[in-house]
Amino acid sequence: MSEEEEAVELPKVPEISPRELAEWIQTRPDLVLLDVREPYEFARVKITNERVVYAPMSELARKYLEALPPPARDTSATLVVFCHHGIRSAQVTAWLLDQGWQSVYSLAGGIEAYARQVDPNIGFY
Repeated sequence: MSEEEEAVELPKVPEISPRELAEWIQTRPDLVLLDVREPYEFARVKITNERVVYAPMSELARKYLEALPPPARDTSATLVVFCHHGIRSAQVTAWLLDQGWQSVYSLAGGIEAYARQVDPNIGFY
């Protein structure tokens, strides 16, 4: 682990593994997948599923809850937040829990881990 990686302290948030997410996608029709990566990242690699909604972290920082797409605004919805490696998603998950959401999980390792463990066809960057 590099010094930079050691210096990053992630908030303690509920996490879901890539394999658990693959199962939840199949078994939980009400699941909302919140991608908080930036638009240039969406274009490179994406999970293709109608339940994926986008709210770049930069937009959340500017517009707060107004940046959330309608499916992610329901505080009782089950959300899985993801980014590239899991750092931004952990931050957004902690923030949403502080705002009153009840069932929010960060994808451990982000879309990179999902591609490596579940679906390498989505690609890497």
